[in-house]
This record gives sequence, C-alpha cells and structure tokens, in this order.
Amino acid sequence: MSTSTLVASSGRATGSAASRRLRAQDQIPAVLYGHGMTPLALTVERRDLRLALSGPAGVNTVLNLTVDGSAYNAVVKELQRHPVKRTVSHVDFLQVSMHEEITVHIPLRLEGEAKAVQTAGGLVDPAVDTIEVVTTPANMPAEFVVDISDMQPDTVIRLADLAMPTGVTATGDPEMPIVTVLFDTAAVAEIEAMDAAVDGEAAADGEAGASAGGEASGDSAE
Repeated sequence: MSTSTLVASSGRATGSAASRRLRAQDQIPAVLYGHGMTPLALTVERRDLRLALSGPAGVNTVLNLTVDGSAYNAVVKELQRHPVKRTVSHVDFLQVSMHEEITVHIPLRLEGEAKAVQTAGGLVDPAVDTIEVVTTPANMPAEFVVDISDMQPDTVIRLADLAMPTGVTATGDPEMPIVTVLFDTAAVAEIEAMDAAVDGEAAADGEAGASAGGEASGDSAE
C-alpha cells in the first residue's frame, strides 16, 4: 500500500464559471464523499495533487486527505480531464475505511526481454493496462508485474496465471488473456510458407521411400 498526504480547502463556489476561474489559478475543483457523509466541495492545488499521486501506486495511492483540520482516508474515485489538453479538470475523492473492500484497477507492468518471441519476429503485447480487483486499501498493491523473459511465440498469459497477493481478488474471467504475442502479416506469411515447405519436403521423402521399397519388393519376387 502506498500512502500520501494531500491538503484541500472546503467552501468553494460551485458552477462552471467558478470552476474555470479556479483552474486558471492552477487549482482543481473536487468533491469528497462516501461512508454516508454529506459530500464536501473542495479545492486542491494542481501541484499538490500531482505530487501526492507521484508515488508507485499513482491514482491508487491511499490519501490522508486533510480538509480544514480534519483528516480523511480517501482514494481517487475519478479523475476528469480536459478532452484536448488532458489536464485534470475535476477530482472525485472517495472516503474509505482501511479494512473495507473496494473495487480498484491496478496497473499491469511487463519486465524482462522475450528473446524467443523476438527471434521469431513477434511482439509481446499487453492485452490490458490494468487489472480490476477487490481489496481493502490496506492490502492494495501498487502494481502487478509480469516477467516475460520465458515467453515463447505461442505463449498466452491469462488472468489465472497472475499471482494475487493475500487479500486481493481479481474480478475478471480467469481465462482472460492479459499478455499475448503478436505477429505482423508478413511474418505470419513467412512462417506459414516455411512450415508448408517443410511439410512438402517430408511428404516427398515419404513418397520416395515408399517407391524405393516397392521396387525392392518387385525385384525379389522375380
């Protein structure tokens, strides 16, 4: 579990015009809700939010969110971004209990070098960017790491192959591919042509052997 402290201010004015003014001042409108509390309209400094989420867990960091002297355990429920600039325009914070389960998406990271796949002209492809799990904030991992060093051209790593830490349960289909191998069209055609050539040579050798065997049998009968 990765934790960080973030200070927010309450009492901001609501509405589109007020939110635009805040963003122009490098402040981000936000809201905190959960556990039956009355939602709080907040403001956070853009720089402070970036620093608070800069650890290994990223947006899954468990925050000690301090508002006007009161502290809340919270996680980012949703980051809304500008459609073009991709800057954060609004944040939803969810108050959590450290020992109550929540559903979160944990990043998937590949490490190692799949030399066998590269030799065959393939490319290791992460089929997903995150893994959805149910866990408590206290048990939430920062990321899942998959070592691809031993991958072969026909390897498919599935969700069931991913080891889950204690207290963490994946929600998806166990058979769902999470890492696969891709080949471009030219590489696939070349491999198929090579396989066809090998099969053809094997068939020709078999026919030659059968023919030779038949001639030998005929000579002995005479």
